[in-house]
Amino acid sequence: MPTFNFLGKDKVIAHKPPFHFLDKKYSVGNNENMIIHGDNLIALKSLLPKFEGRIKCIYIDPPYNTGNENWIYNDNVNDPRLQKWIGEIVGREGEDLTRHDKWLCMMYPRLRLLQRLLADDGAIFISIDDNRI
Repeated sequence: MPTFNFLGKDKVIAHKPPFHFLDKKYSVGNNENMIIHGDNLIALKSLLPKFEGRIKCIYIDPPYNTGNENWIYNDNVNDPRLQKWIGEIVGREGEDLTRHDKWLCMMYPRLRLLQRLLADDGAIFISIDDNRI
């Protein structure tokens, strides 16, 4: 069976994101809709107790890893917050990672958490194209 490998994968797989309670700061009507502002890795982990295996449809539009820093959000894996996270999780070998390895280190744990949230009959849609490279 084919495998997908990248530098830092073993460390990222071993990393267990911390659990945080979500602060209910925003409300949209009288329902359970939520607006979550913050690190999506922490937010996804916080959703597991209530929503694991229950989400029918997930749509994400991740950064395309183009290196563009002049867009709505920084699409460059050299963002100081990502560099700090990679340094803490991957360690010294993180200094040798390519832009693509860093992007995969960032995406992998998020995709794994999304997979845990997804229902057995659910679907996940990811917007990405060949411009990612």
